[in-house]
Amino acid sequence: MGVDFDHVFSYHAPTEEQITKYGSLRTQAKVLAQLIERLVLPGADCSAAMRLLRECIMTANAGIALDGRINKLDQNI
Repeated sequence: MGVDFDHVFSYHAPTEEQITKYGSLRTQAKVLAQLIERLVLPGADCSAAMRLLRECIMTANAGIALDGRINKLDQNI
């Protein structure tokens, strides 16, 4: 498949630059989460939006941690 499984499925200690990026994502996600909470009525859609926002940030964090090397995996989907 061409996937570097050792890299994809291993721990990646964050660099200072990555720590800054993670912080920026969390800060902006918090702003969006607060806006969603303020504008969207409580219920299934609001819950889904919050859950998907968390998933989005986790996926973005993984993209930062893998430093673009997941692209090999994406090409094989």
